[in-house]
Amino acid sequence: MRRDEFLKSLAALAAAGALPLSASAAQNIKMMIPANPGGGWDTTGRALGKALVDAKVADSVTYDNKGGAAGALGLAQFVNGSKGDPNALMVMGAVMLGGIITGKPPVSLSQATPIARLTSEYNVFVLPANSPFKTMADVVAQLKKDPGSVKWGGGSRGSTEHIAAAMIAREVGVDPARINYVAFRGGGEATAAILGGNVTVGGSGYSEFSEYIDAGKMKAIAVTSGSRLKGVNVPTLKEQGINVELGNWRGVYGAPGITAPQRAALTEMVMKAIKTKSWAEAMEKNNWTPAVLGGPAFDKFVDDEFALLRATMVKAGMV
Repeated sequence: MRRDEFLKSLAALAAAGALPLSASAAQNIKMMIPANPGGGWDTTGRALGKALVDAKVADSVTYDNKGGAAGALGLAQFVNGSKGDPNALMVMGAVMLGGIITGKPPVSLSQATPIARLTSEYNVFVLPANSPFKTMADVVAQLKKDPGSVKWGGGSRGSTEHIAAAMIAREVGVDPARINYVAFRGGGEATAAILGGNVTVGGSGYSEFSEYIDAGKMKAIAVTSGSRLKGVNVPTLKEQGINVELGNWRGVYGAPGITAPQRAALTEMVMKAIKTKSWAEAMEKNNWTPAVLGGPAFDKFVDDEFALLRATMVKAGMV
């Protein structure tokens, strides 16, 4: 969609003071969550769904979890099954872009319709409570000694925790191609593997592990932010002499083939939803950072992010 078309659609909506949705459209939003229950995309999608209802721009929201291949399976189902549907939304983010770069799926994100970037979140690396290691320095020492003996557990190949693990290896002088990364289809599976001691170190968004960290079931050893997270007493990788900083943003897309007014309507709905009290509560609870961006600026951001991630992954030896 051209920039001028999108802006005209937004202007028309503002002038009308209403969303161009039919009565049936307002009744139900179909939310594709391209991951299994329990992870960051699932949490984001359900928080957004509640906010849409609370903002009274949707009567109800139904959810469809389809995990696998860094979101590519869910993306394929969304692209092929939602064409022209003005009531369909799909959660996505940096992880999906990384998965597309490494996996080269038969469908393209460009087939769907960009709506908005919503949040950013940094990753945390954790150890199982019964781990013989205590710090990231212990993990790095073992990584240097025998790279394959350190099992990194996290989301799909190309996820931000996968990229961060490869970057850590590179920064400490280990060939990133030698890391032993165990990919899981969703946050729930990764959490179970860490709690069960089936991986050496786990990585994900801080919100996914916070309750287990607080309960002492996981030991947080590093975050991928540039400075310590608010209210979180976990050192950054940079503090520990490892020059790695990487964020994990999330957003939503609409279905392929929707019109300019329909895209503008969905964008307006999402923007109203993120002004609700329930969304603010979800932001605080999950330690998400606001990163709202819509319209042509979001289109450009995604294009630029593809290029940046590809360059980072090539440098880290992943592509």
